[in-house]
Amino acid sequence: MAYEHLEAPLRERLGRECLYVPSGRLGLYIALRHWCPPGGRVLMSPVNDDVIFFVVLAAGLRPVQAPLDPRDGSLDPAAVPEALWPELSAVLTTNLYGNPDPAPELAARCALLGIPLIEDAAHAIGSETGGRKVGTFGQAAVFSLSKHTAARAGGFLAIDDPGLRDALTKTRDTLLAPRSSRAELAYWARPYAEAAVRGLRLAPTAWAVLRLLGQRERDDIRMPLRPAELHRAVGVAPNLAAFHSWARVDLHDYRATPGRGRLARIARKVSRLDAVLDAHRRGAERLLATEWARPGPGPVQPLFRVPLLVEDRDAARAALARERITVGYLYDPPLDDYAGEAFTGPSPAPEGARWFARHALPVDPLKAARTIAVLRAAGVRPARGGPAGV
Repeated sequence: MAYEHLEAPLRERLGRECLYVPSGRLGLYIALRHWCPPGGRVLMSPVNDDVIFFVVLAAGLRPVQAPLDPRDGSLDPAAVPEALWPELSAVLTTNLYGNPDPAPELAARCALLGIPLIEDAAHAIGSETGGRKVGTFGQAAVFSLSKHTAARAGGFLAIDDPGLRDALTKTRDTLLAPRSSRAELAYWARPYAEAAVRGLRLAPTAWAVLRLLGQRERDDIRMPLRPAELHRAVGVAPNLAAFHSWARVDLHDYRATPGRGRLARIARKVSRLDAVLDAHRRGAERLLATEWARPGPGPVQPLFRVPLLVEDRDAARAALARERITVGYLYDPPLDDYAGEAFTGPSPAPEGARWFARHALPVDPLKAARTIAVLRAAGVRPARGGPAGV
């Protein structure tokens, strides 16, 4: 098998069959198309990357936004109206920043309804809940290697039924774009270009370089919705090609056939994953002990980002930017406020998601010490209150 050397380590880690995909977003599209009937309704988090929202639409599905726990942005099943559950065709977890969604409860509910649980584990490759690894509860789980490993490419689709491997492999291969020398050049050039311009402290130039390489297309947190075009695309879904201009944002080669050099780099990054996870856990522990954190119960996870809850998120972000600490992976406003009822079912209890999205400052745990020092020097205050006094 062409990708066996990459699939084997994750198969051993999860105890599940794993299929290599060029990106988490392509893996999610494959999973949604396989397990969900067109026109079905999928419960998902409103505090999520808009690319994921468009992938759900591309699969011919109707996103339904779920209530969230405002402490960490996890799904709150108890706040989902009982009448809504039977209307769903699937549940999609997010495991935002690595904080696990309540997968045991969601898996039990899905089993009773006879619908699939699909886990988006892009941020949670090392997280656990209920004594099990995130990604081992649903019929399928999608992992990204652009996050903890910083491989900037690649992902995995983990499945509970090994007998489906051949069918899913065939689907993946039909969706792959031909190998492109330009895409490979951009992949290798990006980290060097970023390092050069950042070393010169030329942040605007850094963004210009990324745009030149086709790796950055948004000037704000959310990409432009383009509702007229989106209506037309929804009308022909399921159809990934119709949604390509949304699905490719910030990662143009999300379905590119990888070259040997790219695969070798990904393999090197995966081989160091355990050490990276240990470093993320140490940084998360330090950040969760600060005045801006509201840690939940259970052990500290190797979070991809630690969502500190601050009173003025934009001011805190600006203070960090002045010290060349970039804050990314912001998801504000929630998807139902961003897209409206024309494209998604609104959350039945939106207050938790709105509060979390407005106050969450996702901090890289590998930069914990510097970030803490900058925030304290800037006098950044913890968020006050919250829904139901959270």
